[in-house]
Amino acid sequence: MSEQLSILVVDDHRIFAEGLVAVLRLQFPKAGFEMARSGEEAWEMIQRTPSFHLVITDISMASISGLELASRIKKEYPAIPVLILSMHDEEAMVKSAMNTEAEGFVLKSASAQEIGQAIRDVIDGKTHYSREVMAIYLQEVRKDKKREQVQVALTEREREVLKLILDEYSSEAIAEKLFISRRTVDTHRANILEKTGCYNLIALYKFATLHHLADR
Repeated sequence: MSEQLSILVVDDHRIFAEGLVAVLRLQFPKAGFEMARSGEEAWEMIQRTPSFHLVITDISMASISGLELASRIKKEYPAIPVLILSMHDEEAMVKSAMNTEAEGFVLKSASAQEIGQAIRDVIDGKTHYSREVMAIYLQEVRKDKKREQVQVALTEREREVLKLILDEYSSEAIAEKLFISRRTVDTHRANILEKTGCYNLIALYKFATLHHLADR
């Protein structure tokens, strides 16, 4: 990898950005570094000079977030690799970050050596998602898979009955609304409770909310 690099660091915390650049200069002494304090400023810089070899960005910033910035770059300037460097380790945030198609994601708690390796990897055309980030992402994937399995386990009619139960319809009202017998409603209700493992309305509501079974 050539050391004649042009790297843009985007972070609204100036002290962190300056500290990061100071550390990276030790590993990439011939590289040129520029800093932007917002996603908006970074986007304007990229549009003026779309020749950066790498953009390193945080996630949480005013105006244009790091996720939006990464998405814009991958859409308009796909040749510029993006490395997300953030303190956010929430499952939903990690999943959203990966959906931007950024080449890398490393937590700010990572060592200087790992950040340096991540830079080398993405500039060389590889991807670099830290072990911590991948563990978080896989956990979210497993949850999504579990939700899908629950959705599949309930029949379409059972999902209809479930939504009416959550709306506090009585069995008689459900039967009337769906044009089925009360006995059929009771059968569906029993099947729903058995499949979800819930045996009262509160537990069923919590389960349905968690697994997006109550979505309209």
